[in-house]
Amino acid sequence: MTKAPWWQRGTIYQIYPRSFQDSNGDGIGDLAGILARLDYLAWLGVDAIWISPFYPSPLADGGYDVSDFVDVDLRLGDLATFDQLVARAHALDIAIVIDIVPNHSSDEHPWFVESRSSRDNPRRDWYVWRDGRPDGSPPNNWLRVWGGPTWTFDETTGQYYLHLFHAKQPDLNWRNPAVKAAMFDVFRFWLERGVDGFRIDVAHAIMKDPELRDNPPAAGTSLMHREFGEFDRQMHLHDRAHPDLHPVYRELRAILDSYGGERPRMAIGEIHEFDWDRWAGYYGIDLDELHMPFNFGLLGIPWSAAAVRELVASVERALPAGAWPNWVLGNHDEARIATRLGDAQARAAVLLLLTLRGTPTLYYGEELGMRNVAIPPERVQDPWALLNPDRPSFNRDPARTPMRWTAGAGAGFCPAEVEPWLPIGGDLEALDVESQREEPRSMLALTRALLAARRASDALSLGAYAALAGAPDDVHVFERTGSGGSRAVVVLSFASEPREVALPALAGLAVAVSTHMDRAGEQIGADGRLRLRPHEGCLVQPPDVS
Repeated sequence: MTKAPWWQRGTIYQIYPRSFQDSNGDGIGDLAGILARLDYLAWLGVDAIWISPFYPSPLADGGYDVSDFVDVDLRLGDLATFDQLVARAHALDIAIVIDIVPNHSSDEHPWFVESRSSRDNPRRDWYVWRDGRPDGSPPNNWLRVWGGPTWTFDETTGQYYLHLFHAKQPDLNWRNPAVKAAMFDVFRFWLERGVDGFRIDVAHAIMKDPELRDNPPAAGTSLMHREFGEFDRQMHLHDRAHPDLHPVYRELRAILDSYGGERPRMAIGEIHEFDWDRWAGYYGIDLDELHMPFNFGLLGIPWSAAAVRELVASVERALPAGAWPNWVLGNHDEARIATRLGDAQARAAVLLLLTLRGTPTLYYGEELGMRNVAIPPERVQDPWALLNPDRPSFNRDPARTPMRWTAGAGAGFCPAEVEPWLPIGGDLEALDVESQREEPRSMLALTRALLAARRASDALSLGAYAALAGAPDDVHVFERTGSGGSRAVVVLSFASEPREVALPALAGLAVAVSTHMDRAGEQIGADGRLRLRPHEGCLVQPPDVS
């Protein structure tokens, strides 16, 4: 276990900084707030924290519109506080992963301000500018997920600029060597400050077709797992994922590998690709590109044993030799697990996430079973929602609400008399850290027990995965086997009625963790028979494994 890098052994915990902990009473979470809660994260048992963007930003897209890649937004802290956060996290053996946004900047970034000032400015080619078509329309037919064309006409210089997302997020031109060098220097800046890894935003988007050809029509195939209207009517062949991005990531990997230390530096890429062979290509032919492309498969499939079985098998088949998988069930762009699946299913989902082979990423508050919070129209912050008021599913605010630390007003996130940047919600009962720490069967207790089991077991941390046959169709059973004969079996029911499993692989084992948190130590007989309540999951191990 000690020979594997930290990003393989450990669990990553995502923090949306504006929503984790307010340290100064302004209703906005900040870096000092994260620093103040590191002891909680060490107690919980996570190995790394991924911090969503904290850079200076006009907040046209929740911080993913960056106006300075090498500083901290004054509303969230400063570089000195960031350095303190890194030092304290490392003292607690917690790695620091930060979001980096290489595809675009804010239109208020000095680079773009210069670029749009005139056609002959030295930084003009740092962004993608083109003349319109003869009729004055945009240069091609590319469409945004957000709706509408990816081009905005600039009156000052009489050309269009490219933006795959908000018009205030112009795309950087990675085909310009000066841009690549400048962005690689951004990576180096944070590496020098002790950052252990990067989550690369829309990592598959940095290279587009150099000829900017039109996208062909599609038969309604979605790029992701939501319906995106007109966006889904195109095959997105030319506006992202051009093969030229692979040499870029090989160069980046060489930079990361050049930094030594106790924790090898790593990169995990946000890549919405569900053709698993293409997805696996981001590891590199010789595992020399991204350490892990994010795997969003669990977000879009039906919550059923058959779908999970097939997904895991597909991912495992596609992995290059020696590549390490990863799994995600929630993040800042997705509805919360308990809202999507239900409370009981959310407990089973966390069991699945923390026992599959691969690095799991746990979104803040999921360890409590936090749900989406209804956002009144006048409190909506998400620009995607503001641009699409008739599409409730485009509002990401409900899953970005403040962390629940205590019951009552302010929820321990901010002073009771202060209005937080997003509503905390009224369903506070038992959905907070303080209450659940005192409840041995809480979601928090379950998550902590699973994290401890994962850390203690070579089979769960690094072992092989094998699906086991012989269970009812709506029960998924898999075995993890590690070095020295260590093993664990996971039995997960997707049924709304009781189920019974009888498998030779279970004989003589004992329940280590049940999603109900009331069966620890229960022995399984020689017949390998295990009874499950609706939506129950059990982690089963040899009796001497606690």
